[in-house]
Amino acid sequence: MTEWDERVPGRRWTVRLDPVGRGSAEVRVTCSRPACAELRLPSATAGRAAAAAHLMAHLRAAPAPGAGTYCACRAEGCRAHLPGTGGQARTEPWRCGGPVVLAVVTDRAGRWWQALECCSTCAAATPGARTADPSRPSGPRTTARPTPAAAGPGGPRFSDRQVAAGAAVPAPRPEPTRRCRPPEERVGRRVIPRDLRPVSLRDELVELGDLFRAYQKRAEPDLAMLAGLQERKARAFLTWSAVSCDVTLRLEATRAERAAAVIRRQHQHRTGCVTDGDEPGVVRLLTVPKQWDYARSVLAYVAAHAPLPGPEARLLVLMLTLRTAHSGTGNLVGQDLSGLGLTDPEALVEQLTGCGWLDLPGTVGDLLTSRPENPTPITVPSLTPDAAAPLTFGRKTRPKLSGWAQRVVSDKKLRKAKAPAGTRLLALTLATRTDLAGHLGPGGEGIALSTLAEQVALPPGELPPLIDRLTALDWLTETVLTDTHLTARLTERVLPLTCPLLE
Repeated sequence: MTEWDERVPGRRWTVRLDPVGRGSAEVRVTCSRPACAELRLPSATAGRAAAAAHLMAHLRAAPAPGAGTYCACRAEGCRAHLPGTGGQARTEPWRCGGPVVLAVVTDRAGRWWQALECCSTCAAATPGARTADPSRPSGPRTTARPTPAAAGPGGPRFSDRQVAAGAAVPAPRPEPTRRCRPPEERVGRRVIPRDLRPVSLRDELVELGDLFRAYQKRAEPDLAMLAGLQERKARAFLTWSAVSCDVTLRLEATRAERAAAVIRRQHQHRTGCVTDGDEPGVVRLLTVPKQWDYARSVLAYVAAHAPLPGPEARLLVLMLTLRTAHSGTGNLVGQDLSGLGLTDPEALVEQLTGCGWLDLPGTVGDLLTSRPENPTPITVPSLTPDAAAPLTFGRKTRPKLSGWAQRVVSDKKLRKAKAPAGTRLLALTLATRTDLAGHLGPGGEGIALSTLAEQVALPPGELPPLIDRLTALDWLTETVLTDTHLTARLTERVLPLTCPLLE
């Protein structure tokens, strides 16, 4: 019997992660070792952690590969055992190479982990394999082969060769010193040469690259800024093309010029600043500046002549004024009142009728239960033609203003969030105090909180919660609130409801 016949195959065990069954997130962890019990975990993440910990416990407890151990993989699909070119098939266990090591192989999908004792050649030929421990040296034996030097601590030890006692350990090869080159400067996909001249051109290109990267990190787009960056890029690339005689740079400059023109045009359409004869980019519900002024005049009139205090009464008076303006009479249904976010609409209407500001042909209950097919006629005596006409817009303008106010207070997000009357009245007020781009105040300078408090019939200290709510409901963005002013911009989705200030 030869020495190779006395060797034993290497150990092998597998830890698996399998689902428990359909409709359940639980997984089970099983081990091929007979003494290991099955584990059940609530999730795949916990199962992978438990499987890895189980395998690590086996690796710590398992002894190092013995001297009489040969490769456990044998010829079972191992790349190191595949037939050679022109020679005999490498299927004998001693055709492996190097020491026997304890290797760990895992599935890419994280479904199984396998530990096996194999030679270092097979471990190197197995994708993803990691070695845990080499084999111990065998006992002394007579051999004609030269005795190699002993490996250092932790290094591989050959099981078929005796380690020479007291042999010198060679010093490890020093790692080569790596020189860290400075990162390349880029503008777009173009690398800016370090020796580009003039230096001012290179500085301009580097700055443009930084500005474009900073713009990509912005939370909100700024088309005017982007158009300016594209124009600067076109000029810089034209100069770069002339210096380097690169035609492709000139082509990129032309593309940047076209991009700047398109972006500038988009910005004009978005803000409504278009030339004569072109359609505006933002199609507003109120289309002409005269209607915007009328909307502001109604808000100012109601703020000065509301018969009852508080934001709920102010909002109801505003909606009834728009419904009855020009003739003093109009039709109303219960749904018109229930959609305003009023706490007690019945009591509020009774107060308006009790003070003589509103006349009803029946009871308040009849008004609240009326349907569109049978509306309730209402009358506001202060708006009849017999009284001094406080509002000067015509008969055709009134339904447009009333429809605009109804669209604002019944905005989808305000309605779903069941916003109170104060929030809806503030949204109406802010819609009439923006510039063409949606920034609040003349020239986007913001609005004084005292002005808003006067319009909404609330103390200035109670406005911040309403402003925060409008910001959360995607009505305001870029909100900056100080002790005295509010600076913000109306979002894109509500720009059609705005009445810009043309000052």
